[in-house]
Order: sequence, then C-alpha cells, then structure tokens
Amino acid sequence: MSGARDEILARVRRAVGDVPAAERADDVPVARDYRRGDRRAAPQLLDLLEARLRDYNADVRRAAVRGDGVRAAVSDACRGLGLSRLVVAAGVPDEWRPDGAEAVVDDVELSAAELDALDGAVTGCAVAIAETGTLVLDGQNLSGRRVITLIPDHHICVVRADQVVGQVPEAIERLGPAVRERRAPVTFVSGPSATSDIELARVEGVHGPRHLVVVIAS
Repeated sequence: MSGARDEILARVRRAVGDVPAAERADDVPVARDYRRGDRRAAPQLLDLLEARLRDYNADVRRAAVRGDGVRAAVSDACRGLGLSRLVVAAGVPDEWRPDGAEAVVDDVELSAAELDALDGAVTGCAVAIAETGTLVLDGQNLSGRRVITLIPDHHICVVRADQVVGQVPEAIERLGPAVRERRAPVTFVSGPSATSDIELARVEGVHGPRHLVVVIAS
C-alpha cells in the first residue's frame, strides 16, 4: 500500500512540476483563524463524546481506568454479544483483555481468513474527538493494524480520558508525529459501519464491523 501511495504522490509532483513559481501555493500562509481548541472541562468532553457516540448507535460504557474496571467492562460486552474468540491489538495491555474469552494477539499479522473466523476485535485508539464523536486509529500500538477493525463483526474500543479532545484540530495536532515521522495510516471512526440503500433503509456492517462498543476509561 505504501508503495502505491508513493507512486501516486510522485506522479502528482511531476504533474505540477512546471507550474510557475508565482502560481504556487507553497509559500502562501494558511489562515488559522478557525477554532483550534476547546475550553470545556474534561468531564464535559467525556459526556459529549458519549452522547455523540450513542447518536451513531454505538454501545458506550464507562469504566474505572484503575484496577479491573476496563477488563470487567470488556468482559461484560463480550458476554452480552456472545463473543468467545477475539483478536487483540498487540499494544493492548493485559488488564484490558476479557475474561471468559480467548484473546488472539495480533503480533504475527493474522490473515484475512483467520480474522474472519474470529468474533471481534479489542483495541485502544490514538485519540478521540468529543465534538464529532470520532475515534481515531493510527494503525499501531493500541490501535493495532487497520485490518483487524474491518473484518470481524464486532469492535470493542477502549478510550482513556486523557485521549479525548474537544475539536478536530486538536486531534490533528496530536496525530502529527505519527503521520510525519512514522507515516502511520489514520482511520476516523464515528459509530459502527453503516450505509443506506435507495429507500434510505439503514444497513450496518457493510464495509466494517456492524457493532461498536466503546469503553470510556476515566
């Protein structure tokens, strides 16, 4: 995938290589007078994130970040959904892994067929945006590979309170190092995968998990 991306970008650069310097936008300052931060307190942001996620038909649960709070919430979600075998992002800590279900750690890059045989995925995220109800996965560490959150039917994502920001620009700023230095692929998730047919009937699970559980740990 990265090779194809590099080739596309190289073609774009060649295509615009003969643009006169006076017509280039490279040195034109970008206006940054839009809202780039959020002054709301952390509890308000967590409440807003939960409300937005529920609007998108996500199952949202609160848990204590210390002790077995996260494990209990993840385990409860697995029991409620009948999940017995899950892929777990390699960076997910042991205390987030569910009791009573087999956790298959994605440290050997499971194939698409192997992932399809599993019930769901457990991951963390890179950042969460309260205003838009969006989880951002950066393809590494807690987020895991992008594919593990696309093939299984269920996705359980743990969000720590310190990962929640109010506005999109704040999230972009946090993602900067991962994108610039590690060229990490970034996925923005707002609720379970869903689409509508020509009669506006909502269908979930067409191009990703049909059920999203978000555990907000604070």
